[in-house]
Amino acid sequence: MIYAYTNFNLGDDLFIKVLCERYPNTNFTLYAPSEYKENLQELNNITYYHSDSILFRGINFVGRKLKLNIPIRKLLAKKCDAVINIGGSIFMQKENWKRRLKNREKIHNKPFFLLGANFGPYENEDYYRAHRNLFKDYTDVCFREKYSYDLFKDLPNVRMADDVIFQLKPQKLEKDDYIVISVIKPSIRKHLEGYDEIYYQKIKDITLEFTENGYKVILMSFCGNEGDGTAIEKIISLLPPSSLKRVSKYLYKNNIEEALNIIGKSRFIVGTRFHAMILGLVYNIPVFPIAYSDKMINVLKDINFKGHYVDFNNIHRLKTGLVFESMKTNHIDVSEQVINAEKHFEKLDGYLLK
Repeated sequence: MIYAYTNFNLGDDLFIKVLCERYPNTNFTLYAPSEYKENLQELNNITYYHSDSILFRGINFVGRKLKLNIPIRKLLAKKCDAVINIGGSIFMQKENWKRRLKNREKIHNKPFFLLGANFGPYENEDYYRAHRNLFKDYTDVCFREKYSYDLFKDLPNVRMADDVIFQLKPQKLEKDDYIVISVIKPSIRKHLEGYDEIYYQKIKDITLEFTENGYKVILMSFCGNEGDGTAIEKIISLLPPSSLKRVSKYLYKNNIEEALNIIGKSRFIVGTRFHAMILGLVYNIPVFPIAYSDKMINVLKDINFKGHYVDFNNIHRLKTGLVFESMKTNHIDVSEQVINAEKHFEKLDGYLLK
């Protein structure tokens, strides 16, 4: 059983792709919207249970009416041999965290693997201690950055490796004369409320910097359901008409290979999305990260990134010329991270390939 964030987010969909391609002789079960069958159509080792089917929508409706927590995914997992929870920012403290914690409890006598995550941000010790007790029962826990690992490193089943997506096998693609800017809507995140206007202005300014220097710009949405597309429309509305012929948009929904080709052919990536940054590194493309959370900064530190980047606390000071210059200065060799990322699967290999 795969526990994953199935909201048509490119980064999270890549987690599923990498996992299922690594184990072609294993049958995986995925509880997700029906369109995911199209989204992951090249993978023939997934059995789908459609969360938007009449049956499951009805069960969820009854649960809401009766104020009952009906853990459908957990019930489906009981039919499986093991559970793999794969994802990135899946342990941020939210209001309903105790219910989410309950749904992540290890199922009796079934191996449970947690791969690729970072922990936090969290606000109090109760949250930390509850998850510490949760992780103790897991078969294997492998975090993707040192900060999270250090929080739990005294647990014997806790490890760390570089982000799972470093394991993606990139195609060699001929470069085109465009750059990609991955865009988010800041205000859907509580800690970034009030940043929309300055962020959109800065992305507009960066876009103009590149179009005026002869480049085409693709504004890219990684997750429409999280407002990326709305943000793109706002940015486009700020651009002067004279620049629009050199600006286009790409909204990822259910074509992973198409999205990867767009990234792989670009000359440069301005990445607000975490995995825009990672994919740029995987494809050996210079990147300028706009860090919207500590998880990005933690990983930049872990890989000893020496290039320029900015976080939201300092985005008002960002000079567009610095971003343009980063096309020449922000290369980094991640061959070591590619090798290290494979360690995420060490314990799972021992279970599935024995």
